[in-house]
Amino acid sequence: MDGTEGNAGQPGPAERSHRSSVSSVGARAADVLVYLADDTVVPLAVENLPSLNAHELHRAVREVLQLPDIALEVFALWLVSPLLEVQLKPKHQPYKLGRQWPELLLRFTDAPDDDVAMDEPSLQFRRNVFFPKRRELQIHDEEVLRLLYEEAKGNVLAARYPCDVEDCETLGALVCRVQLGPYQPGQPTACAVREKLDSFLPAHLCKRGHGLFAALRGRGAKAGPGEQGLLNAYCKVKEAAGGDSGRGASLSTHYRAYLLKSHELPFYGCAFFHGEVDKPAQGFLHRGGRKPVVVAISLEGVHVIDSREKHVLLGLRFQELSWDHTSPEEEESVLWLEFDGDNEGTPVNRLLKIYSKQAELMSGLIEYCIELNQTSELAAPQETVSGPPSAASSLPSSAQRPQLQRQGSVVCSRLQHLSTIDYVEEGQQIKRVKPKRTTSFFSRQLSVGQGSYTVVQPADSLEQG
Repeated sequence: MDGTEGNAGQPGPAERSHRSSVSSVGARAADVLVYLADDTVVPLAVENLPSLNAHELHRAVREVLQLPDIALEVFALWLVSPLLEVQLKPKHQPYKLGRQWPELLLRFTDAPDDDVAMDEPSLQFRRNVFFPKRRELQIHDEEVLRLLYEEAKGNVLAARYPCDVEDCETLGALVCRVQLGPYQPGQPTACAVREKLDSFLPAHLCKRGHGLFAALRGRGAKAGPGEQGLLNAYCKVKEAAGGDSGRGASLSTHYRAYLLKSHELPFYGCAFFHGEVDKPAQGFLHRGGRKPVVVAISLEGVHVIDSREKHVLLGLRFQELSWDHTSPEEEESVLWLEFDGDNEGTPVNRLLKIYSKQAELMSGLIEYCIELNQTSELAAPQETVSGPPSAASSLPSSAQRPQLQRQGSVVCSRLQHLSTIDYVEEGQQIKRVKPKRTTSFFSRQLSVGQGSYTVVQPADSLEQG
């Protein structure tokens, strides 16, 4: 299985317990359980399961849920366990891949043998990594929007999507509206929010006291910062003009608002991979070590996220990088990212080394995403859009990612927390140079003229006076 055949990544929001999607297997019939983003289960009674492919099972799920045809493009089937995630291609046979799961874990994870022996994947109906997010806002079916909303909400609450506090409060307020109905001033609403705070905000914003003071606060004391910010945002949630604002009203407006806000996160809709990067050298002995990271790859680019701190270390669009990978047969499995940098005021090329047994998968996914983007760019001039403009097209370009304007935003790159190799010619690290722009260390990059990535070569002398 290569990078274009499936996307393997890091485990899902709830680190879901071991659960099987196949309750019985026989030559004729089997009961298959497919899990949705909200953890509800779709049971399927299917014939000849071992020979069924993902496309056939996908169709069965759509029929049970009565989803429109667009769901074929929006969603995909995934095999997911606490150790590995794989998006299936239509031709894949889930049952056979499930039987090969231990081999996949040994190839693409560093899990101990005991964990590999105990791990078992479940079949999940999730967002397709290759579905452009701009098309989400053209969807009108409420159930499709709800499933997308549930998946995005799960990623935000589990901090898989790092968010600034302001964004967490805005998104949490929309969840309050969906679950509790329109905002009603008064203590009952505050109590309802407080009782289910972790359903609206990520865990790190739900810290509560313990003991006597916590009990007193529960009887009417002032809300904590995260809770108060959530309540303030909740009361500002707008209702659909001219529509019924009761709890039984259509929630499509709020699902779409949640997705629109989520789209501002540059890693929305990505596949997650696990790896490690070198820490910057510190102290007299220059000891660094490694730190765990999550590599998030989407149609827009690559983001390296600190697994512990839940903030972005590096974010690059595809036109800003070149890449390659080394396989375990050559040396340790590594994904290399090359991008423009600055060394003491001098433009240089930077190499980031990501250690991961999933480097091959990440490299394949980057290549496939670039191919898809180039194909869609060629097709774009020929497309005609009928009807009113979507909500996305009505936003000014400056409002697409307001988080990037904030000082210290969790979605801003933190290159000072990375150890990179700066160079001006192959294999040579540099400190001071007068650079000229020429060709890349790597051959794998966007075609000339399609991006902004450039490379650096030393001047005649590496030394400056």
